[in-house]
Amino acid sequence: MAITASMVGELRAKTDAPMMECKKALTEADGDMAKAEELLRVKLGTKAGKAASRVTAEGVVASYLSGNTGALIEVNCETDFVTKNDSFLALANAAAKLVAEHNPADVEALGALSYSQDNFGPTLEDVRKGLIGKIGENMSFRRFKRYAGGASLVSYLHGTRIGVVVEFDGDAVASKDVAMHVAAMKPVALTSADVPAEFIERERSVATAKADEANKELVAAGKPAQSAEIVAKRIDGAVQKYLKEVSLFDQVFVKAADGKQTVGAMLKATGTTVKSFTMYVVGEGIEKKVDDFAAEVAAQVAAAKGA
Repeated sequence: MAITASMVGELRAKTDAPMMECKKALTEADGDMAKAEELLRVKLGTKAGKAASRVTAEGVVASYLSGNTGALIEVNCETDFVTKNDSFLALANAAAKLVAEHNPADVEALGALSYSQDNFGPTLEDVRKGLIGKIGENMSFRRFKRYAGGASLVSYLHGTRIGVVVEFDGDAVASKDVAMHVAAMKPVALTSADVPAEFIERERSVATAKADEANKELVAAGKPAQSAEIVAKRIDGAVQKYLKEVSLFDQVFVKAADGKQTVGAMLKATGTTVKSFTMYVVGEGIEKKVDDFAAEVAAQVAAAKGA
C-alpha cells in the first residue's frame, strides 16, 4: 500500500513521533493506522507526548565559530543528568552550527532545517522529538544569536551552563579575556547608555523604596526626615552606581593587576574594540518546577494500582 504524506501527518499528530519514524511504522504496518500507532508505542512509548508539557529549565549552551560567522544557542532539558548525554550534546552542537550556516529566522525555522542523528530525521525538529522519545525527557531550543557582521569573533564556555560570544576588532587574547570576564561578572550592556530602560527604572524603584524606608526610620526615631532634594540625590547616586556595576566597559577587569583597571581601559591599552557580546546562562528567567517527591511517588503508586 502506498504511504501518503497525509497518512504520515495523521500518525504524527496522534503520536507526536518524528515524521520518518511515522513513515517507517506505516510502511511496516502496510498502511494500517492502528497497527502503525501500536508499533510506535512499542518503540518510543508515550514519552514524547507526555514529556512535551514538562518544564525544561536545565540544559546547555553551545557555540559554533567559523571565521567571521558564529552562533550561540541555549538548548534546554528537564534534568542535569541529560546534559551529559552524548546524543543531547550532539543535538546542541549541531543546532549551533545550523544557526551559523543557515541564519534561521526563529526557533521554528531552525527546527525545519535538514539534520539527521540517531536514526532520526530528516529535520532538526524530527531529531529533537525522536530524542525525547528515546531519552524520555522534554527538550527544547530556547534562544540563539547569530553573528555574521564581518568582525572577528571569540567564544568562551564556562562548562556547559554559561556561554559568551564577543564580537571585536583587535587583539584576540584581550577579547578572549573579555569573554571570560563577561561570564564571571555578567554585565548587561557595553556602556551605561546601552543598559535597557526597564533595568534602570527597576533599580530606581528599588532605590526610591530604600530612601522612603530610611526616612520612615528617621521619623520613627524622632529625627527629621531627609529633604526631597537629598532623597533625589541619593536615588540618582544609587542608579549611577548600578550603571557602572552592570556596564562592561566600566567594570573593573577581573585580571587587572592593580585591582582598579576597567575593561574599557584594558581594551584601549591593547588597541582592541569590543563591538558587542552575547551571554547565555542556562535556565535564566525560567521558573523551575519544584516537585514534592513524596507526593509524586504516591501518585505513581495510585496510578499503578488503578491500572
